[in-house]
Amino acid sequence: MRTLRVTAKHSRREGIALSDRTAHAKALARRPYAPGVHGPSGGGRMTDYGKQLREKQKARRMYGLNERQFRNLFREAVAKRGNSGQTLIQLLETRLDNVVYRAGFVKTRAAARQAVSHAHFNVNGKKVNIPSYRVRPGEVISLREHKRTKGLWKSVDEALKKKEAPGWLAIEAADMAVKVAAVPSGTELQQPFDPKLIVEFYSRQ
Repeated sequence: MRTLRVTAKHSRREGIALSDRTAHAKALARRPYAPGVHGPSGGGRMTDYGKQLREKQKARRMYGLNERQFRNLFREAVAKRGNSGQTLIQLLETRLDNVVYRAGFVKTRAAARQAVSHAHFNVNGKKVNIPSYRVRPGEVISLREHKRTKGLWKSVDEALKKKEAPGWLAIEAADMAVKVAAVPSGTELQQPFDPKLIVEFYSRQ
């Protein structure tokens, strides 16, 4: 299944940097308005539906998922007990590709997804090449032994030492690994989008 390629234009559309790539921040600084023929003067009063759509698109593009993937994740969140918006963020955050990104192995979620797909990581010592794999508390994600001396990963231990990961992840830089200490909760669920509006968007369809 194809995933979404997120560009600097998408970041301008959503008004936030959807990637850590420098190009996204530069595009927002240079032209802090949505792309299109209307330029900075475009965009009148947005309807409630428009606001809900924008928050959904913002989250979907931030995590690099296509519409089907994101909708399926939303359905899973709604099927669980509790706050559907918070559960949706937990499901997004505990994807294996996101954990690889959050831990600091790579600089973007797109790079994390590619690295996982190319079987660069183990989960509890076993190879996993599914980006959407759901990590659980107690699991350890580590760079596979034979990959550690190759170009992309030669200095990854130094990058891991410098990374400020969220509290639910425990980085083990010397072992080129990260342990899932808990499910993200509380302030760890804060994101630059409003999950409540995403729930409202799908609920009206």
